[in-house]
Amino acid sequence: MKILVVEDDLLSREAIVEFLSDEMEHEIVSAEDANRALELLSENRFQLIVSDIKMPGISGIELLKRVKENYKATEVILMTGFSEINNSIEALRWGAADYLLKPVNIEELAHAIDRIQDKLELISENTELKASVEEMGSQVDLSEKKLQALQSTMRTIQQSGELAVFSNHMRQVVDLSMKFHNSRDVPVLIQGETGTGKEMIARLIHYGDNENLQEPFIPVNCAALSPQLFESELFGYEQGAFTGANVKGRIGKMELAQGGTLFLDEIGELQPEMQAKLLRVLQQKEFYRVGGDKLIKLDVRFVFATNRNLKQMIQDQAFRSDLYYRMESGLIHLKPLREKTEEIVPLAQYFMEQFTRNRQKAFRFISKPAQSILEKHPWPGNVRELENAIERIVLLFDETEIQPKHLTHLYNDDDQLHPEKTANANYFVPGELVLPPEAFSLEQLELEIIDKTMTRFNGSKTKTADYLGITRFALRSRLRKLEERNSS
Repeated sequence: MKILVVEDDLLSREAIVEFLSDEMEHEIVSAEDANRALELLSENRFQLIVSDIKMPGISGIELLKRVKENYKATEVILMTGFSEINNSIEALRWGAADYLLKPVNIEELAHAIDRIQDKLELISENTELKASVEEMGSQVDLSEKKLQALQSTMRTIQQSGELAVFSNHMRQVVDLSMKFHNSRDVPVLIQGETGTGKEMIARLIHYGDNENLQEPFIPVNCAALSPQLFESELFGYEQGAFTGANVKGRIGKMELAQGGTLFLDEIGELQPEMQAKLLRVLQQKEFYRVGGDKLIKLDVRFVFATNRNLKQMIQDQAFRSDLYYRMESGLIHLKPLREKTEEIVPLAQYFMEQFTRNRQKAFRFISKPAQSILEKHPWPGNVRELENAIERIVLLFDETEIQPKHLTHLYNDDDQLHPEKTANANYFVPGELVLPPEAFSLEQLELEIIDKTMTRFNGSKTKTADYLGITRFALRSRLRKLEERNSS
């Protein structure tokens, strides 16, 4: 990415520039103040600005406002001291992509930039997809009515991509989501199996049809945080609130979501003591930071999601009934893919067109026998599993039509089509890893895994990092080692 760094402190500016250019391999331009930044913006196109808030002359907040007014496609990360935390909240409302506390943690900066790069790549893919639909309409001579029907199945959700709507059930879900979008005071509970698109629906509830909505959408995965950390992560904490706390304190996710939406995913994993505290917040619309005595009023839309049976959990005394009935006032149930078979083939066609274009392959059609196989498969991983299955086919083959021979991984173990399964040594099964009798280099093995994964995903760092469960920052350091090994 082309990034503009705006920082009046010379040492800080040089350190950030060096890290972004050398370690993250971005194209960097720097400015000592906002006036110079605005001059550079008038002459160049930047995808991202990393700016301090407190600067002589024009502040970072004012710079953010001008950028959002005149350069809407440019994202902004602001850096701030803890004493200016209210400015950070204002920055999020004005459309800042993120804010970081000073002194800036380099790894946090890397993670923030990676998230923005992922978002920009997603927007680019969506733009290409829309162009492809329009081109298909002219080339295949579709009627205007049919083309409009095709376009209406795709709803753009900001920061999430395209939601493909191919069934009455999903049309009803979209309609219900739009009603909840217009009723911020109603908590919403989204229930559905893994892979049904719960977060995408949560984002639809937040953004609606407003592509320029600036209010924050703050996601929190309840299953990813320990009970000890969850309260401070959600409510924030004051200076010296507990042993090991940041000396400056920290603002919580709930406060960050002021004016916007707090999305609590995997709500069924929330511990009972936190359920009680969350219920109070839902009822009273106010809370205290951990270790604080100042009551903070809350203006937040709450959206929850779960793949668990909360009613059964209530019977098992693992979930509070009063919290459930508070959330249930805005209930959305997402059916699994096996219960809406009319979606399977259109979704498969949609994914096929996406991956074919991205990988420059030849696939255009799905044969009738292949369609039958797709419709009969149970799809335990739902839409996500279907997407992965189609991506795999486009990755391994290059023909004009998907046929049953391409789908054998769904119903048998044909090793000829799956060379990666010909020996247990080629992949790891948790709990069944067998170590060789001879000593081996763990680093060498790690680098080989990185190399094979990069090849599998055609050099995509984003997909490689996601597949391996590491950050792109961590991946880059390993790729440098891989380059050094290959060059030696």
